[in-house]
Amino acid sequence: MDNWDEIKTAYQVARMGTVSGAAEVLGVHHATVIRHIDALEGSLGVKLFQRHSRGYTATEAGKDLLQVAKATDDQFSQLVGRIKGRGSEVCGDLVVTSLSSLAPRIAPLLTAFQQTHKEVVVRYLTGTRLFRLEYGEAHVAIRAGVAPDQPDNVVQPLMDLQMGAYASRGYVAEYGIPTGSEDYDKHRFIGSDDQDNRAPYYKWLHEHVPQSAVTFRTTDMRAAETALYAGAGIGFLTKEQAASSPDLVEIYPPRPEWSASVWLVTHVDLHRTNKVQALLQFLKIKMRDGSA
Repeated sequence: MDNWDEIKTAYQVARMGTVSGAAEVLGVHHATVIRHIDALEGSLGVKLFQRHSRGYTATEAGKDLLQVAKATDDQFSQLVGRIKGRGSEVCGDLVVTSLSSLAPRIAPLLTAFQQTHKEVVVRYLTGTRLFRLEYGEAHVAIRAGVAPDQPDNVVQPLMDLQMGAYASRGYVAEYGIPTGSEDYDKHRFIGSDDQDNRAPYYKWLHEHVPQSAVTFRTTDMRAAETALYAGAGIGFLTKEQAASSPDLVEIYPPRPEWSASVWLVTHVDLHRTNKVQALLQFLKIKMRDGSA
């Protein structure tokens, strides 16, 4: 389209449902809104809206166009955030993402960083969703597993998680400790409900333990951890997590083939900004000094 203003107007009409609502959002006269809609429909040769007494409702053609308009508007908003992140000072929003299971280690580090850079507003987003760094959805992603290979991302190693198998004392009192693989079918294990989960310890579980023995399955690592503490079965924790709970029994110590690498991931457009560089250096120093 030659005239983005007309598309932007149509998007706001669809979002607000009325000409007056769109005019208020855009800061223009309602006659300008009507003129933009008429011109856009004329150039496309289709009706984008059904007019009725309560306002405007998008037609099928209108919904198709407006879906693209919304995506474009979102990308412009994200671009503004990326541009604002290029300032010379370490300040403003700093968006960091990771799996929720990493929060006990990452949140204290972000707090320590913020104490040094008090003008930074930390937004720490956890979960399994992969935020799109190329659209500026996050400044730094902390990801576990195989090294990410998305184009235009800068990937740096942060740490290796040493994973062992543990169970609660209550579980051990009832079921005991397996003496070998021949006992696995007599035990209960905590695993992932996602068959595509690439965590090395879950791969081991899938290959060595009968599926009938994996009796508690979840896609959330924090849920798996909570279930382990509650006695649901034998599960996996980092060495540090297990050491913090006296109620846990070590079933198997950490094994090299269970270790999970953790990576710092940034987009090339934001990698060299002051606040991103400051955080990356801070995290790497903390890991190197063993203070994390």
